[in-house]
Amino acid sequence: MNKEIAVQFNEWLSERKIKLNDVQLNQFAIYYRELVEWNEKMNLTAITEREQVYVKHFYDSLSLSFFIDLDHVKTMADIGSGAGFPGIPLLILYPHLQLTIIDSLKKRIGFLQHLSEQLGVKLQTIHGRAEDLGRDSVHRDQYDLVTARAVARLNVLNEFCLPFVKPAGRFAAMKGSSAQEELEEANFSMKELRARLIDIHRLELPGDQAERHIIVLEKTANTPAKYPRSPGIPLKKPLG
Repeated sequence: MNKEIAVQFNEWLSERKIKLNDVQLNQFAIYYRELVEWNEKMNLTAITEREQVYVKHFYDSLSLSFFIDLDHVKTMADIGSGAGFPGIPLLILYPHLQLTIIDSLKKRIGFLQHLSEQLGVKLQTIHGRAEDLGRDSVHRDQYDLVTARAVARLNVLNEFCLPFVKPAGRFAAMKGSSAQEELEEANFSMKELRARLIDIHRLELPGDQAERHIIVLEKTANTPAKYPRSPGIPLKKPLG
């Protein structure tokens, strides 16, 4: 483990009242190692330099916990998680989470299964489309918290993710700098999918001060029967 990066990482988080123990720091070191090794075989990330991974993947993922009290979240679904962000960093910090990761690419699911073994964490990985799984009663209207990071614009994400959220549960969309524009674009989809805006949280990443926004929606009722639409339709014809 690169001790300098680990110390800096802990210092950044301590500013947010988060303190990682040695086991958790080692898990992040393993995560970085596996990410870089597997990235040589498949496309997981364009970011491979150690400090940048810690800032733009690990810290960015954990930033959700700055604004949502995950101590009171039991079930969480991460939709289109890719290389495991933000779900697995949050699981390292909050091992009580019952995390389900859904991704449409089988190779990525293989990486996530291997990673969970290396990290010694328990999670459920599911290979499939959000539009299909959002109609499955096992997952529909079931989760306390649903997350998505860098997957699609909000008017599309809402149809992918809100069907998984239980009434009174939350959906957190992790975004870059265009949050307000996306939010205005997504007004119709929120109404259709029974959600309301709770808050927009803004932060800057350490170092380059890159801007991030976390849009938090609350589910107000069960998902209407006609949603989500068939696979591919939400992307081709976004609501609104």
